[in-house]
Amino acid sequence: MKVVKFAAVAGLVFGLGLPAFGAEYASKDEAIAMVKKAIAFVGKEGSVKAYAAFDKKGGDFTDRDLYVVVYGNNGKVLSHGANAKLIGKDMTDAQDVDGKYYVKERLALAAKKAEFWQDYKFTNPVSKKVEPKQMFCHPLPDTIVCAGVYKK
Repeated sequence: MKVVKFAAVAGLVFGLGLPAFGAEYASKDEAIAMVKKAIAFVGKEGSVKAYAAFDKKGGDFTDRDLYVVVYGNNGKVLSHGANAKLIGKDMTDAQDVDGKYYVKERLALAAKKAEFWQDYKFTNPVSKKVEPKQMFCHPLPDTIVCAGVYKK
């Protein structure tokens, strides 16, 4: 019986996609899980309480380089777990370092897809450097809920 319990615990820790202890960067699976957790929280608590939780540094919706961002369908940032200075700003014309209008592209993708990944470059809150990023987004009727990973 002890062997079976050990095998079950070992399988959970090492083989079923749990976060790697001590991993420096979040995974794509963790980004997807974070977005789904955020959407459920909005549904349960409402947007005002949820956005405050998403914006809280060190809270339940930030983990290493992973954080939640919520955009209105007009490109306005409603919540941002890494940069509170962006909250309330219209980011429609924002460009990454390569000149890509990543928010315009995100709005266009959200109008067509139930969920999607998007590539662009953004400042990593851990390294403080502009790095390639993949953002997972899930549109809701009036908003787009996203979380992303920095590609290594």
